[in-house]
Amino acid sequence: MPTTVQKPIQEQEKDVDVLVQEPAKVILYNDEVHTFDEVIGQIIKAIRCDSVKAEALTWEVHNNGKAVVFEGPMDECMLVSGVLEEIALHTQIEV
Repeated sequence: MPTTVQKPIQEQEKDVDVLVQEPAKVILYNDEVHTFDEVIGQIIKAIRCDSVKAEALTWEVHNNGKAVVFEGPMDECMLVSGVLEEIALHTQIEV
């Protein structure tokens, strides 16, 4: 009776490159240096919103000391934060 030799099955691991990003938030902090108009203008530039939304966010920052001005992928948060910080606004990114 012939014997059968079984060869081990090689498991192939698939290289799966998955980038999972939780939404991050850009927080803008109040300061006593910038005018409302400066902050409103920079928010419009950073998140490309209309002046009504930018003014509402500016008032929230002023009244509460801080506000979430943007939420999205980390790379976009980095860009938004960078634009806000162009005029030395203080921001923080939270995950």
